[in-house]
Amino acid sequence: MKVIMVPVADRPECRIALDHAFSLAARLSANIVGYHLRPHRAERAVSHGPRVTVMLEETELPPVATADQQLNRANAEKLFRLMAQEHGIAIGRKPRSADHSLAFWSEMVGTPGRLFGIIGPTCDCIVVSRPKRKASGPARAFMLAALLHSHKPLLIVPQRPVRQPGTRILVAWNQKPQVAAAVTAALPLLARAEAVHIVCCGKEELPGPKTAHVQNYLRHWGIGSQLHHTRGRDPSLEILEVYKANRCDLLVMGAYSRGQLRERILGGVPHEMLTAYDLPVFALHS
Repeated sequence: MKVIMVPVADRPECRIALDHAFSLAARLSANIVGYHLRPHRAERAVSHGPRVTVMLEETELPPVATADQQLNRANAEKLFRLMAQEHGIAIGRKPRSADHSLAFWSEMVGTPGRLFGIIGPTCDCIVVSRPKRKASGPARAFMLAALLHSHKPLLIVPQRPVRQPGTRILVAWNQKPQVAAAVTAALPLLARAEAVHIVCCGKEELPGPKTAHVQNYLRHWGIGSQLHHTRGRDPSLEILEVYKANRCDLLVMGAYSRGQLRERILGGVPHEMLTAYDLPVFALHS
């Protein structure tokens, strides 16, 4: 994991997301790229895949006056540079490989969908703020756009101060390809964790790999883990109970699969874990 991307705006939750992003970059000796998005009145959100049918308003930003845009941009860049200074990470001009972290600032005009559709695939991880429950607005637009258009893992952090996630990790396993891909993407974090737990809710009846298989996979990487099985009557609540009982600080899970996107956004276990519970999540949509 070498390139960490974080959208930056003049909003309070961005400071918390930036703090986590810079801490993660320093922990992994990765570079961090801050992107400021300037909305354009004439531009509409577009689909970046033939099966993506998300409602446009879910991933759009409202029009902003030119003067406000300029102030937002200036304050966002100031915040990014301040956080880089606080974390002891120098600002670079052109991307390059180094044995220490560097920070880079960039800007784009358009929608969150356009930003993550173009830039998202060229990074290794994206850090975004979790939208508050039943809330709309920028946080929700950026999280959904990043999930649906980047095809890269997201570190979704609460809009409140929490300890740096990744010390005690819980993997929510459901035998599906999305969570398998999320586990692979999370290997740099899993390898550095003090404890790794794997939970499966209900019977393992799908044709995909079982918890024992993923446990063996992690052993190849020198990562030990503890398995947990629950009844599966209320998966979201059961995952949360295992998370709290083992004092975890990060949940690794698969997000949405392709097809029936509206249903995936409006309901289901991934939706509940991403919006209803205020905890850090490492998620991947595929």
